Amino acid sequence: MFSKSVVAVILGGGAGSRLYPLTSTRSKPAVPIAGKYRLVDIPISNCINSNINRMFVLTQYNSASLNKHIKNTYQFSAFSSGFVDILAAEQTPESMGWFQGTADAVRQSLKHIGNNDFEYVLILSGDQLYQMDFREMLANHVAKNAEISIATIPVGDREAPEFGILKANEEHYITSFIEKPAKELLPAWESDTGEEMKVQGRKYLASMGIYIFNRKLLFDQLLVDKKDATDFGKEIIPSSIDHHKVVSYQYDGYWTDIGNIYSFYEANLALTMEIPPFNLFDNAKIIYSRSRMLPPMKITGTHVESSILAEGSIIRASKIINSVIGIRTRIGEGTEVISSYIMGSDYYETIPEMAHSLARGIPKIGIGERCYIKNVIADKDCRIGNDVSITGGTHLPDSDHSLYAVKDGIVVIKKGAVIPDGFVL
Repeated sequence: MFSKSVVAVILGGGAGSRLYPLTSTRSKPAVPIAGKYRLVDIPISNCINSNINRMFVLTQYNSASLNKHIKNTYQFSAFSSGFVDILAAEQTPESMGWFQGTADAVRQSLKHIGNNDFEYVLILSGDQLYQMDFREMLANHVAKNAEISIATIPVGDREAPEFGILKANEEHYITSFIEKPAKELLPAWESDTGEEMKVQGRKYLASMGIYIFNRKLLFDQLLVDKKDATDFGKEIIPSSIDHHKVVSYQYDGYWTDIGNIYSFYEANLALTMEIPPFNLFDNAKIIYSRSRMLPPMKITGTHVESSILAEGSIIRASKIINSVIGIRTRIGEGTEVISSYIMGSDYYETIPEMAHSLARGIPKIGIGERCYIKNVIADKDCRIGNDVSITGGTHLPDSDHSLYAVKDGIVVIKKGAVIPDGFVL
């Protein structure tokens, strides 16, 4: 119904330092998730499933792999008006600087976005995990005669200080907003989130960083009224509440912000649950990604329990439990992988290439034989030798090394790292 009246703008994010080292060579939206996708596939898929097929992805930091992924993945029919266009930060006579924040990124891109015919702009983050029908949010926006809509989710005491928290009246118009409130301020910010949410202790309305703006208001705010504002959450939204109709659209489904290594680790391992909170197996909510034409997975003599194994993998491990195994992963005999995310590989080594590597004392791509891997994230194209034992946990302090980093007890093996035979951590 609304597909021709809306364009989506997906924010590519900044340096993503809290997701380091996964973001040392790529932007946050390009980080691989669930063994075969990228984070940016989530908002793009939500748009496609909502019949919104005109999208701009705003990129700046470490954007090469993200640009390549989008170019190779999202190509609409010549008979369709759909597109996923990349808008990179650029120097122009009007603006010589990089994107300074979410609002500034959209402001600098308006000259391209504005060439399209639309009434509403849907602004999304490129690093969140959720499944949402934006048509319902847009219908609510129109029904409420809103100028700005903010998707909100109920959160509890522990999470509230990490988000923008708002209050709304009985008609769901937002009356006040505070960015990342201190814990002692929280009692004054409780909202009626519904009985089910209250029972769970989720009594604060948090902004999900998902916005709908009327076209005219967005242009007026960014180019005239707030032309020096750089951020939506900190500046544009709070200043709009007293002057415009700003509506809360409460979302009660699963949503998580992939803000740090531990939340990324938890979100991936949650996919292995019998009934996962994020459902990859839903015909109506397909997650789209690049078609790689990989062979089926081959597995020999392995006990597998509560795990996801992606196509193209060659598995001879003795045990894989509560883990996500990404594309083209090779795991040798006698190896145990427990509560870990192995991202896999970008290519296959040929047999001569393997022999050449081994002759120089370099392990093959993948995980060798008789290894023990627990509480680990292994980035793409790692080479882990034989008899390696890596056990993450709270006993390990946060640290950064040339081959790996430790964050919140999770060992992150860096992209392309070579872990020698017999290595123990």
